[in-house]
Amino acid sequence: MKTVFTTGEAAKICKVSQQTIIRCFDSGQLKGFRVPGSRFRRIPRDVLYKFMKENGIPTDALESGRRKALVVDDDVELVELIKDVLETDGRFEVRTANNGFDAGMMVREYHPDVMVLDVMLPDINGREVCQRVRNDSTLDDCKIICISGMVEQDKIEELRESGCDDFMQKPFEVEKLIDRICKLLDVEPVTAG
Repeated sequence: MKTVFTTGEAAKICKVSQQTIIRCFDSGQLKGFRVPGSRFRRIPRDVLYKFMKENGIPTDALESGRRKALVVDDDVELVELIKDVLETDGRFEVRTANNGFDAGMMVREYHPDVMVLDVMLPDINGREVCQRVRNDSTLDDCKIICISGMVEQDKIEELRESGCDDFMQKPFEVEKLIDRICKLLDVEPVTAG
């Protein structure tokens, strides 16, 4: 569980802009410290919790400490499998969508840390979803892993250019997907034993 947050992380948890957090920090409303020798501000968990309570901000995002994942695929069985594995892992809160339209609505409201996105959706292609997420500055922290049965290297490059952080070819082992998610989010991998 994280004990110290950056202004960006605090903003995401509080669902406000990073500028708002910086203003509160600089005015003394939100206590914290600066990293020695830099301009970087850091906010301890207990201070952030108190700030959220005092300002009527729901603390569930901070209390759970879990990362938010959005799984988007029209293959309902695959979505359920990924969701089950992520929830069983215990470090993730998961929401799902079966088409690009729902994914677009949900990503704005849910602000996931990571989105597992099928490239071939029935209504909109995954590349367009990537571009829309990347064009929304409130979703800058969202990592995107595209999944698809396609193999053309140029198509994978196009996805990366659209803002996808990682790509996995179907079929894949869900455990490998979890490893990739953990790497992207800097979450400690769970070691067996």
